[in-house]
Amino acid sequence: MTKSAIFQPLDFDRLNAPEQSRRSEEFLRRMVKRRSVRHFSSAPVPLNLIENAIRVAGSAPSGANQQPWTFAVISDPALKRKIRAAAEAEEKESYERRMTPEWLAALAVLGTDWRKPHIEDAPYVIVVFRQAYGIRQNDAGQDERVMHYYSEESVGIAVGFLLAALHISGLATLTHTPSPMKFLAEILGRPANERPYILIPVGYPAEDAEVPVISKKPLDEIMISR
Repeated sequence: MTKSAIFQPLDFDRLNAPEQSRRSEEFLRRMVKRRSVRHFSSAPVPLNLIENAIRVAGSAPSGANQQPWTFAVISDPALKRKIRAAAEAEEKESYERRMTPEWLAALAVLGTDWRKPHIEDAPYVIVVFRQAYGIRQNDAGQDERVMHYYSEESVGIAVGFLLAALHISGLATLTHTPSPMKFLAEILGRPANERPYILIPVGYPAEDAEVPVISKKPLDEIMISR
């Protein structure tokens, strides 16, 4: 039998117009300064900042509220070294054999290559896994699959929440998607229902960190009003 939904009053603060504008402008001012960083300091980061950011990510909306995500936080130097070696092996193969000339040209303006020292340099690496399906025990005590709905979209939204929370906390990040990423599940011993989604080094930028000069599309190119 399907359980009936239980409801409670919505906890929502209706702000006055000036406060709405202030918060909106402040958030915009902070977020437009976010950049992908490839040069990290090894300076330690308080763990509570990582935990709070993951709590924020875990509050993201998801299909049927199934929350199909796992956030693996890695700080062990030996484990980060192992992840870096595996990531660089896949990236080297991609840069030298898999990527098309058009793809390489698109990356050239960002100054990237197959070398990924940031995986070791950053004090934390967060690997986000997508739970392709859930697992629960039936009445006979056996594991059975649970269908997950819109898991790709749900995890994508959660990652957006995570990046924003880390940035607002004064931390730098990089989104890294080595392809294929199966090695992450193997190294971290994750179950068969979890798929690596993204790898995110987190920390403070190195004092001499530089980023490429890029621009973002203006509002009139990304927003349609009808």
